[in-house]
Amino acid sequence: MRIKFTSAILLVALMFSCKSATTHQEADTTATANYEVIPAPQMISKPSMNANKPFVLTANTKITYPKGDVDLERYAGFLKEYIQKQSGIALNIALDEGKPSNNIVLLQNYNNENKEGYQVSIDADHITINGASKAGTFYGIQFLRKSIPVLKTKKIIFPAQQITDQPYFAYRGGHLDSARHFFTADSIRIFIDMLALHNMNRFHWHLTDDQGWRFESKKYPELTVIGSTRSQTMVGKQWTTFDGKPHGGFYTQQEMKDIVKYAADRNITIIPEIDLPGHMVAVLATYPQLGCTGGPYKVRETWGIADDVLCAGNQETYNFIKNIL
Repeated sequence: MRIKFTSAILLVALMFSCKSATTHQEADTTATANYEVIPAPQMISKPSMNANKPFVLTANTKITYPKGDVDLERYAGFLKEYIQKQSGIALNIALDEGKPSNNIVLLQNYNNENKEGYQVSIDADHITINGASKAGTFYGIQFLRKSIPVLKTKKIIFPAQQITDQPYFAYRGGHLDSARHFFTADSIRIFIDMLALHNMNRFHWHLTDDQGWRFESKKYPELTVIGSTRSQTMVGKQWTTFDGKPHGGFYTQQEMKDIVKYAADRNITIIPEIDLPGHMVAVLATYPQLGCTGGPYKVRETWGIADDVLCAGNQETYNFIKNIL
């Protein structure tokens, strides 16, 4: 009797599950944008008394940009990719010919002293993303991107609104420590995408420390042979316990150039951190003559602060610093 009762419950649950799935699938044909994004825009208001109808984005919608504007052409490609990844809707890109009906229009002539400011105007005919510079337009695109649900759908409803925004802080940065824990170039690009999504404009990239040297030097090639790998790593805060696994990796100069461009295309400036004269044990393990004691040194396996530093009384130290920087 208990088995039959349990089976009946499972059957009813399955029926509700199927019904729920069907309802969900039907609901997926339409999605509605949500303007409550992070960071929150400064102002959301009605664009005009007559703009009460929403904009409906479908596969027939086009993203347009002014002729000859290579930055906005690139951003149009970004927006097309964002929308397709999140909703499955593939839009076409075209030149702006002054016919805004069913278009997302990208501009960069918004009158604002803050060059990172933007305005997004939404009505039944079009969405206009206008920045005070290319950076402003880019952040307006990020606003629109964040307002779109991550949901496969056939059309997206954008309520008629006017969004006016500009960043409160001029410097908005994120930090990543690749020196102590190496991240692949692909992972760095993902991190940059995360910064861009949140309107960040600086990437503080920690590239060297006692525990590893992370970029290629043509003049000092041994840095990525010896200095980039430590033999093992301490476990947590247990100073006498180690994982027994080598940890290493570095970025080639070409990879770094590509990453710098990738960030710049998203209005992010990379600030490289090269710690010196301390935090240089990875260098000393490679070139012990640059130290004050002559060693022996090895790439540091623990955290904390090391006493070993570059020797300020050695002229070769200054040559090394000049060449590296």
